[in-house]
Amino acid sequence: VRDSAPSAADCQPLPDGAVVQSRSLARIAYDHDQAILQLEFRDETVYRYFQVPSQIYQDILQADSKGAYFNHHIRNVFRGARLGAGLRCASFRVGCPKVTGSITTRWAFRP
Repeated sequence: VRDSAPSAADCQPLPDGAVVQSRSLARIAYDHDQAILQLEFRDETVYRYFQVPSQIYQDILQADSKGAYFNHHIRNVFRGARLGAGLRCASFRVGCPKVTGSITTRWAFRP
């Protein structure tokens, strides 16, 4: 889990990601240089996860259920931030969304 809060650079959107077939996720992008995984959900919210090994990115792209993979291997495992209005980040450590079908629930943000 990343200990420091995201910087302004962490909150810039990644270039085009992969459009995925999923009930919960719309697009997945990865920055190999910084080990940042960016997930765009169907409701158009975008979340950034830090210090994610590239194998996790490859695995979620190949997963039969991307939502289930997210819940078991990314959610509550990696430190993340929600990209909000004006590309601001809201850092979180726990209470990340649990994906159930096409709905994300229970967000708890750490200031």
